[in-house]
Amino acid sequence: SIATARLVRACPINPRQRGFICASGCSENLKLLQLLFKSTKEEHQDLGVVFVDIAKAFDTVCHQHIIAGLVQRGVDLHIIHLVNEMYKTIVMYIN
Repeated sequence: SIATARLVRACPINPRQRGFICASGCSENLKLLQLLFKSTKEEHQDLGVVFVDIAKAFDTVCHQHIIAGLVQRGVDLHIIHLVNEMYKTIVMYIN
């Protein structure tokens, strides 16, 4: 939690972000969508909705770019070291 607090200070999360936060993101987004549908229908307006799912987004980002971004934002060197070590020890087993 200390690492998270320091990372959030240096790299603020967009208020629209629903993943990786302490909130019921899916249910909140569904309620917002339902409200949007309801108000659009009541006001007889057109509505266009786009859903974007960025599959495996974190797998496609070079880990060195992430580290460089943390350095650029002035994240504490101890936190950068922790993140760097996490990426070094990633192992996947397929049974």
